[in-house]
Amino acid sequence: MIYIIQKAAAILIGSLLISIGINGFLVPHHLLDGGVTGIALILHYYYGFPTGLGMFILNIPLCIYAWIYERTFLYNSFLGLIVASIFIDWLAPLRTQFLLSIFTSGVLGGAFIGIGVGIMLRYKATTGGTDLLAQFITEAFSVNIGFVILIINGLIVTAAFNTLGLKAFLFSCLTICIIGMITSLMARTSNS
Repeated sequence: MIYIIQKAAAILIGSLLISIGINGFLVPHHLLDGGVTGIALILHYYYGFPTGLGMFILNIPLCIYAWIYERTFLYNSFLGLIVASIFIDWLAPLRTQFLLSIFTSGVLGGAFIGIGVGIMLRYKATTGGTDLLAQFITEAFSVNIGFVILIINGLIVTAAFNTLGLKAFLFSCLTICIIGMITSLMARTSNS
């Protein structure tokens, strides 16, 4: 029972931090996160589509696949996906609250998101998306999950390069690196 309460708290706190990172720091400078969140941000930047709703809709095919083939992955991701999606859209007013430089925003956004993801991963929870897709690919092809996530994130940011421009592309890469380093550090310390 205590573990369930801790997991729920991790999902709430992690989702809150991810939402602050996205809305407070990435969106004001049109920076991207990787994975499904990155695609949802692209939809937001170009079509005004709500980021959290986009993230949820884009995860539906992965959730269906997980329901059919790997329900454990679905159980560990679905609640995190719902909470993070709601928080991201609910905290959209933060987009005008922290008017910092693009460098500072990239670093802080990456830190907030990395800590949020790391907290959730400590309790085997995720927001779905790239983590869920990478788990499927790793299971199918026996490749390193970190490598798979890096490739997917790199493809998404590269696909947006022409429309975002060089500056946003470079700082999005910085943000993704910070997210990866902090998430890896937190995952490593939780295993020791």
